[in-house]
Amino acid sequence: MDDLKGKTALVTGASRGLGKAIALGFARHGCNVAINYSSNDDAAAEVKVAVEQTGTRALLCRADIADRAAVDAMVHKTVDVFGGIDILVNNAGVWEKNSITELSEDCLQKTMDINVMGSFYPTAAVARHMVEHRRGAIINVSSTAGQRGEAHHSAYAASKSAVIGMTKSLAVELAPHGIRVNCVAPGWFETDMSRDAIDADTDNTIIKTIPLGRVGQPVELAGAVLFLASEMSSFVTGEVINVNGGAVLCG
Repeated sequence: MDDLKGKTALVTGASRGLGKAIALGFARHGCNVAINYSSNDDAAAEVKVAVEQTGTRALLCRADIADRAAVDAMVHKTVDVFGGIDILVNNAGVWEKNSITELSEDCLQKTMDINVMGSFYPTAAVARHMVEHRRGAIINVSSTAGQRGEAHHSAYAASKSAVIGMTKSLAVELAPHGIRVNCVAPGWFETDMSRDAIDADTDNTIIKTIPLGRVGQPVELAGAVLFLASEMSSFVTGEVINVNGGAVLCG
């Protein structure tokens, strides 16, 4: 993946978990990285230091991705500092448990704002620059929940299905401009977001659904994202790559 060297990647939700692993993966392959995060300054600063230790440049971008004006300002700042954006990874998201009979309007709105609009807004802002330069790679992070559904997480599953639909639509729309749009659909990964559920699974119900017999590590999702961002996938667009240990098998 030597073609990534010198490029700029903007990763949303990059202060922890999957986003952190993705940001560090890009840095290790020579990318400058714009690190978007919502509130944890200390965690984001640690990622910035780790990126810079690879010899590449990092930019902290604190912004609410559900706020279109804030996203536009973040993208403008990144372009101003690095001269452009070659790769966008829409990773930031929320996962909250609610039965449909108890689903509050606030929870539903928050899920849609962050998981859906938080993918649309960065994509729209970055696409303007990519169209101008006639190149770019956009990678969206969906979920197995967006493919098969997930009991007590209907809002989350609906939001991640929307991300898949967005991916396929924009792949066709942006292809004439030299921009590829793809998606990764992670299953169970060991992150801050899922740790409580995994720790509470004392009878290994989760592990039993995964043919490889374990949950994933964030770096294993980063590998799929790096592939989709690189020229190794130059003829791949509109695809959903499943990274779930075999838990959900769909083409």
